[in-house]
Amino acid sequence: MNWQLFWLAFSTIFLAEIGDKTQLVCFSLSTKSVSIIPVFTGAMIAFVLSTLISCSLGNYLAKVVPVKLMQSIAGVILIVSGILILARKV
Repeated sequence: MNWQLFWLAFSTIFLAEIGDKTQLVCFSLSTKSVSIIPVFTGAMIAFVLSTLISCSLGNYLAKVVPVKLMQSIAGVILIVSGILILARKV
């Protein structure tokens, strides 16, 4: 197992998820129940499935599309998204 890649994925996703809308939804749903187990279990399964789909798609696309091209496309999407978000705030 590539532990460097593991810790990079863990730390990046952990930091990105702090305070995001998923946590707010879990917080909100947890207030409606005495036990957090149903909310925790549902959120965990949903996150695992969405991550599995993302990893599988990325693995498949890496075999079909050159990695450099995917990185460029992802970079352009992030830049365009950032510009659109900034444009709406002004």
